[in-house]
Amino acid sequence: MKEYLSIGQIINTHGLKGELKIYPLTDDIRRFRKLKVVLIDGVERNVLWCKLQSDKVILKIEGIETVEEAEKYKRKYIEVKREDAVQLKEGEYFIADLIGCVVEDENGFVFGPVGDVIQTVSNDVYWVKGKNELLVPALKTVVVSIDVESKKIIIKPLEVWQ
Repeated sequence: MKEYLSIGQIINTHGLKGELKIYPLTDDIRRFRKLKVVLIDGVERNVLWCKLQSDKVILKIEGIETVEEAEKYKRKYIEVKREDAVQLKEGEYFIADLIGCVVEDENGFVFGPVGDVIQTVSNDVYWVKGKNELLVPALKTVVVSIDVESKKIIIKPLEVWQ
C-alpha cells in the first residue's frame, strides 16, 4: 500500500502572498482544516492556515511567500502520510488502495486490474482494464470481497449481476 495519499491538486495561486488554490481529492473538504503538515514533491511543509470555498480549498504553506513562488507548485499534488489520513469506516477503502487490485469472479476467472474508480452519485464503479474493459458497480450484490493487502477483489460471476 502507498505510504502517502494524495488529498488534493494545486490548480492555481490565490492572492499575492503565496496562497495555493487546491482541488480536493477527498470526500470531505473539511478535513483540510485539521491539516498541520502536508507533502509536496515528497517534502514536508507546515500548513499555516486553510480557507474553504464551496468546492475548492485555499492553503497557506510555510515558505511560500509570493505569487511567483506559488506559481512553481501549480499542477503538483498535496499528500499526507497514511497515518495522518482520515480514519475509514468498516468496508471503506482509499481509491489509491483499490487501483491495481486484480478483479476475479468466484469461479476464478480473472478480469484484470482496477485501473480507476469512477465516483457516481449512487455508487462507485471499478474500471477494470484487462484484456476486455469492464465496469464493476461497487455494490454488495456484485462485490463479494475486497482484500487490499492481497490486491484482490472477488465479484459474483457476470451472469448473476447483469
